[in-house]
Amino acid sequence: MASLITVENLCKEFNGIPVLKNINFSIDEGEILGIIGRSGAGKTVLMHLIRGVDEPPTSGKIIFHISACNKCSHIDLQSKTGDKCPKCGGELVKVDVDLWAEENRSMKRRIMTRSAMMFQRTFALYGDDRVIENVMHALSDINYPPEKQVSRAADLLDEVRLSHRMMHIARDLSGGEKQRVVLARQLAKEPFLLCADEPTGTLDPRTAKIVHEMLHESSIGNHMAMLVSSHFSQIIEDICNRAIFLEDGEIKKIGDPKEIIDTFMKDAADDEIFEKGDLGDELLHAKDVIKRYITVDRGMIKAVDGVTFEVSEREIFGIIGTSGAGKTTLSRIISGIIEPTGGEMNIRIGEEWVDMTKPGIQNRGRAKGYIGLLHQEYDLYPHRNVLDNLTDSIGLEFPKELAMRKAIITLKMAGFNEDKSREILNRLPDQLSEGEKHRVALAQVLIREPRIILLDEPTGTMDPITKIDVKHSIMHAREDMDETFIVVSHDMDFVREICDRAALMRHGKIVKIGPTEEVLEYLTQEEREIMSRPEA
Repeated sequence: MASLITVENLCKEFNGIPVLKNINFSIDEGEILGIIGRSGAGKTVLMHLIRGVDEPPTSGKIIFHISACNKCSHIDLQSKTGDKCPKCGGELVKVDVDLWAEENRSMKRRIMTRSAMMFQRTFALYGDDRVIENVMHALSDINYPPEKQVSRAADLLDEVRLSHRMMHIARDLSGGEKQRVVLARQLAKEPFLLCADEPTGTLDPRTAKIVHEMLHESSIGNHMAMLVSSHFSQIIEDICNRAIFLEDGEIKKIGDPKEIIDTFMKDAADDEIFEKGDLGDELLHAKDVIKRYITVDRGMIKAVDGVTFEVSEREIFGIIGTSGAGKTTLSRIISGIIEPTGGEMNIRIGEEWVDMTKPGIQNRGRAKGYIGLLHQEYDLYPHRNVLDNLTDSIGLEFPKELAMRKAIITLKMAGFNEDKSREILNRLPDQLSEGEKHRVALAQVLIREPRIILLDEPTGTMDPITKIDVKHSIMHAREDMDETFIVVSHDMDFVREICDRAALMRHGKIVKIGPTEEVLEYLTQEEREIMSRPEA
């Protein structure tokens, strides 16, 4: 099989700190190459360099082996050398292009038109447009003949099994459906390379499996090479031809996906033992909470339907359920983002009980300041460094020395060791891995010293080792700071390991509440299939 890309001695530094160190490997035409490694290993930086975005490497080369038309700007696979150009009829000539060489800037732009990228948390859709219109926009971007766009867009939606959603408004799709629209938009470019950086990190396991199947089928059907990073290790084993184990910016091993995963997972054992939580008095009490919506097409929707529960000090309380069960709506009521239709949501502040359902600075306004929320679609301030994101950007005023001290303490609680905490203080968010960004976002919540922290899908984009770090950060925050956590998650393994109690929601109601293991035993087989992660 012909080679598509050769990476030679690739190095990348940020502020003098090495992130990638002498990376060497190749990708063949049509090959699916997996990258696995814990957060901060350099996976995203490597993908961006191969895609040609952001800043150039510090040293080394990324060489694309392609063919280029001698008459127009069309480029193709090197295996097409000698064929006629499908655009103008010219001849395709063999070319090797050093992507980041200054003299190849024009050719780099041409290569980027035939490569695509899917990010882990950015759907990049026109939210108010229909699904088929989103795909047609992508076809317009590559100057596809207008009179053929509707038919081609429909073909692409067939390819990602989304024909039954083509007339839906994009913002109304589920996360998995949005990601399949993104894939259809990328396939519109007819890429010979797709970089998929944790494309299913925020999706439930069953939906993630569907999207990965789409990626696999698209690679084979379009003879498209793919570079895919994922913390779903079983998926890398299932769909990748080869895999790379990346650690601290270095390739530790490359070869058979199963062997690579086995090597990586050796470090994922959790030997730390935590004491059973010594719970305090009741801290939050919800009584008959209701949230109803009126819609044109579906009429009355009972998103939350008469929910009653309580949470104690220092408790880690889980809220679980499949998509549409009402857990996200309930979490937004708890955090004060939305107002319920009826019922009470009381939180104890000091010796006083405050009803979150009542507006005003002495009620919901007062309580919100003591509730920290980390949503799965969190945002950091892109142009402020980590220190500023933890202090100035969220309105906390500390003298510089105290700010650094407080930031380091909080970053350690969020899963960083002290050396790493000091190392990243002056980095911008774009210089962090996705897992590191998540932990900084958690630190941004912790530094406000809330009484209750609500975590929405806290492990969605994390590799197994980073998940252990986050588990430890939550347990240490409970032990060291007397923090109370409410965890909304589809990751049943994580819920089992960390939660004292859990509540199972179905159709807006809590149908089972109690010790976590008892609640998990109450799941139906369908719920288990949806919410259980693939075996690693």
